[in-house]
Amino acid sequence: MRSTVARAAGAGGDSLWRDPLVIVVNYALHLLAAGLLLLVFFLIYTRATPFDEMTLIRQGNVAAALTLGGAMIGFSMTVASGLLHTDAIVPFVAWSAAAAAIQLLTYVLVTRLLHMSKQHIEGNNVAFGLLLASISISVGAISAGALS
Repeated sequence: MRSTVARAAGAGGDSLWRDPLVIVVNYALHLLAAGLLLLVFFLIYTRATPFDEMTLIRQGNVAAALTLGGAMIGFSMTVASGLLHTDAIVPFVAWSAAAAAIQLLTYVLVTRLLHMSKQHIEGNNVAFGLLLASISISVGAISAGALS
């Protein structure tokens, strides 16, 4: 029986040293892709809502911070699940795009069904902000679980 080191080293003997490099590069690429997807989601989400989250957050608006934070966490849960359950970048990006669409659709549906308006968030209605954040996180958890 060949040892694990001998099998990993292969015939050329140097693949043992390339494998860790491949692992590190793969990790870095997936981390970079996930970070970029999170940034893209942030930019799309903050432009899709009828209020300026960052201005409101800078002013101390907790409701705006909760809604944005909940959407980011919900999206990130599916991104994390995609990292765990896909082994190529294209399916990972595709699942992440689907997660972004689901989070945006969740925002649209919830705000319409609950008659949530721009004034609720701009007026710092923390209860509405927390409810929207909780729904976004819940949808993200279900989406992440469905990916497995």
